[in-house]
Parts: sequence; C-alpha cells; structure tokens
Amino acid sequence: MKKVLLIAAFAIFGLGTVNAQGGFSGGVNLGIPVGDVSDFSSFSFGVDLNYMFNADEDFTYGAAAGYQNYSGKDGFDSTGFIPLAVVGRYAVSDKFSLGADVGYALGASTGNDGGFYYRPMVVYGLSDSMNLNASYSGVSVTGGTYSNIGLGIMFDF
Repeated sequence: MKKVLLIAAFAIFGLGTVNAQGGFSGGVNLGIPVGDVSDFSSFSFGVDLNYMFNADEDFTYGAAAGYQNYSGKDGFDSTGFIPLAVVGRYAVSDKFSLGADVGYALGASTGNDGGFYYRPMVVYGLSDSMNLNASYSGVSVTGGTYSNIGLGIMFDF
C-alpha cells in the first residue's frame, strides 16, 4: 500500500514539471450502481478534484483525486473509495470531449482494500468554466467490481 501511495504522489506531483500552465477543477457526481453492487447499494455520490495541463488545443491531461461513496441498502453498510488517477481528455468539437481517468482507488471504509480504478466519460461544455459529464466508473476489488453510471458537474477555478 505504501508503494501505491508513493507512486501516486510522484505521478501527481511529477506532472507539475511537465508544463507550467494548467488549472484546477472540482465538482460533484451522482450515480446509479450497476452490476452486482446494485444488490447492496441504491445510489452513489462523489466529489472530484482535477489539475489539468494543456498538451495542445485539443488534448489535456493531468491528475485527479476524489471521494466516491456507494450508499448501503437492505442492511448493508455504505462503501467508500478515494480514487487517485491520471486523466486525459480529447476535444472532439467545441463543446464535446471524450476522456478517461485511470488509477487506483484506496478503500475508505472498514474491510475495503481498494482496487484498480477506471472511469471513461463524455464531457459537455456548458460554459468556459462549467462542464457536465456522463461516465461509467468502476473499482475492481477482490471478489467483484463496484461500478456505476453517473452524471456530474465540474467547475474550473
């Protein structure tokens, strides 16, 4: 676990030396659990924080961190994750982008060790500083996957 945290820290802070310009964004998301996790979770919610760099006019990359919670239902406890990921976005038009987050989600609840994290998404620019995104996210853990289909909103600051 210490190695994963060390690698994630180098990945996140190492990006700062690649390009001097960039920007923070933050937001919230709501999701519907899909697959086996829907048997013991009724919805998911989370917060996201990104730092992005402009590689060129159409491609941005960076690092992301956040918190994702799968609410418990029918007597099951909620399960939380802290995803740490590298991020890429490609603008296919003035308003639409395709992207993905890939990394590791740390377990944030008792008995949860975390696992491989992935989140492909479609992003729609509502304004210069506000985006709407639709995503499928998953965390592969021992014995299964926590996954959801979600909608989120991000604000640049």
